[in-house]
Amino acid sequence: MWSLLITAALLGDPTSSQSVSPPAKGQLVAVGGGTNLIRVVERTLQMAGGKSAKVAVIAEANPENGPGSVSVWKKAGAAQVSLVNPRDPAAAVKMIQEASLIWMPGGLQGVFMNSIEGTGIVEAIRKRYREGAIVGGTSAGAAVMSQKMIGGRSDLDSLRAGSTPFLMDGLALWPEVIVDQHFLQKGRFNRLALAVMDYPELIGIGIDEETAVFVHGREFEVVGNGNVTVIDARKSRIEKMVKGEPAGARNLKIHVLREGMKYQFDDGTLASGTP
Repeated sequence: MWSLLITAALLGDPTSSQSVSPPAKGQLVAVGGGTNLIRVVERTLQMAGGKSAKVAVIAEANPENGPGSVSVWKKAGAAQVSLVNPRDPAAAVKMIQEASLIWMPGGLQGVFMNSIEGTGIVEAIRKRYREGAIVGGTSAGAAVMSQKMIGGRSDLDSLRAGSTPFLMDGLALWPEVIVDQHFLQKGRFNRLALAVMDYPELIGIGIDEETAVFVHGREFEVVGNGNVTVIDARKSRIEKMVKGEPAGARNLKIHVLREGMKYQFDDGTLASGTP
């Protein structure tokens, strides 16, 4: 079973390649995928300054999604929308430094992280988030927000030790969680549950398509047509796992949230209401 050490010294170092120095002034918008995202787009743009917003689109998870994402934000009314090119690191970092909204469309999260490694983009995103920028993404763009992210395929038909998905380092903007996307649509409960059992200090956040979580500080709110599933193992008892045998955990908390519901991380409490 893997272990995860998040030390106070690491969290306090804004130049670290592993984490974001808290507390951040920005907000996160994590979308589970899908195409009917008009309300999410409108709300996100308003948070970023409305028509005066400057949007930086980083489409390295799948560059083919870049032009479409740029078009979405232009149609929504953003004054300035730029497509970030990591092959020109200096220009890319400058775009991010000037952005009030950093947006990451879908594709493959592992490809995204590999494409921007060593360019200064990771550090620039974290810095702008600390300073107050809105950072959002859909599908793979949501997955990369966590510190440990699911980076590969996994067995979706069993809950057996040894079938845990491959985890790799993400942007660490939301270090308390592991995000999974297209959650109910692609039957990903198994892989997120196993990931959380391996990292019980992290909370699993499974986001359906056409659904988003708006994260501010230690709380998030659900917006959209689907659900958000929370898997909390912080107070559970994880049984010793032997490869190939069924996994086991006692007192694993599962929350299924819908639009208007909020979740507070410190104590796992819920609140309902309208956005």
